[in-house]
Amino acid sequence: MKNLLPIGSVVLLNDAEKRLMVNGWYPEAQDVKTYEYMGCFYPEGFIDVEHIFLFNHEDIDKVDYVGFADAEFQMFAKRVSDELENRK
Repeated sequence: MKNLLPIGSVVLLNDAEKRLMVNGWYPEAQDVKTYEYMGCFYPEGFIDVEHIFLFNHEDIDKVDYVGFADAEFQMFAKRVSDELENRK
């Protein structure tokens, strides 16, 4: 698994003008496609479900800020990685 950005990271997607803040990992869309990230507008934050964006790492043009990554984050990221490996 590639290193995922922590919650709170701020990114600009390809061909976008507005930045997003990562606020979730591996959400499932209604079409049952799984994405790597869920994000909301930065600096506004969560507005409503109509303003949640699903995207993958390759959709990111620029990382402006990397969120907080402590030991708890590292353990959680490892659990996510292990779970994804078990699904393959």
